[in-house]
Amino acid sequence: MLSPSPSEPQTPSPRRQAVLGAVLALMVEEGDQLTMDAVARRASCSKETLYKWFGDRDGLLTATVQWQAAQVRADRYDGQALDVASLRESLEAFAATWLSVIASETSVALNRIAIGHAAARKSNLGGIVLSNGRFAIGERLKPVLEAGRAAGLLAFEDSEEAFRTFFGLVGRDIQIRLLLGDALGLDEAAIAGEAERAVAQFLALHGRAPSNP
Repeated sequence: MLSPSPSEPQTPSPRRQAVLGAVLALMVEEGDQLTMDAVARRASCSKETLYKWFGDRDGLLTATVQWQAAQVRADRYDGQALDVASLRESLEAFAATWLSVIASETSVALNRIAIGHAAARKSNLGGIVLSNGRFAIGERLKPVLEAGRAAGLLAFEDSEEAFRTFFGLVGRDIQIRLLLGDALGLDEAAIAGEAERAVAQFLALHGRAPSNP
């Protein structure tokens, strides 16, 4: 019934995950003061290994953003087997994982740095976050939305516009408040409630009862 979306990124090896985890930890602790030397020390590997695996600092940052964003997953359903319950379940899972990611201290630190770099034209980190974060996440969910439309469960003209509506209902003002230091207390129960609310609102806007045979 389920098949993985073709846009899902490959899972890094455990050793590379340790390096990417070191990058995120350093961003939380030191903000913008991230160097290949510091990453190598924290991850207990050589700079030569980092350059071999990731190419350069931008390559390392790109891999880090991809790994962070990969936690937000969606499944593509067989349109003939899709029903309202399974569609709702997939959308709620997507919304909950996305909220969990953006509420993490690592995501907040990464996005703060990216915003600062974009404003100062200091690096392409803002573009990296957009391309491998929000835009890549959109490409993972659109097949689910399109399958829902094909099954007669959703009504919309453009999948990008439908995704943007869904994204806005899930995120509301949560991310900007987190970036500005508001302690929202988004525990697992609160995130589940936010996800359920967003999906209910999205289905109220775009959902429709399947046609009778």
